[in-house]
Amino acid sequence: MKILNIKELVRKDVPIYYRMYYSGIVVVDLINKTLELRLDFSIETKPTGKKEILLTIAQPIDYPIVPFTKALKQFIIELDNAGSLPPL
Repeated sequence: MKILNIKELVRKDVPIYYRMYYSGIVVVDLINKTLELRLDFSIETKPTGKKEILLTIAQPIDYPIVPFTKALKQFIIELDNAGSLPPL
């Protein structure tokens, strides 16, 4: 399993400055197929500076959820660190 991309990524306007909400479509390469899944996620910066990511996936997938969410959170952190997430 590999996370290929998150397309149609849009940031939602939220009045809380330390919490960012996004929605988009994640493109995932599973063993024999490519899936596109609707995704909503938030990134909250804690007082310690640590970032917490909460995911909501609209459809069920036929793959173990723990490794999938772990890989997806890592992909989102890499996008955030690179400055590739869209601004408001």
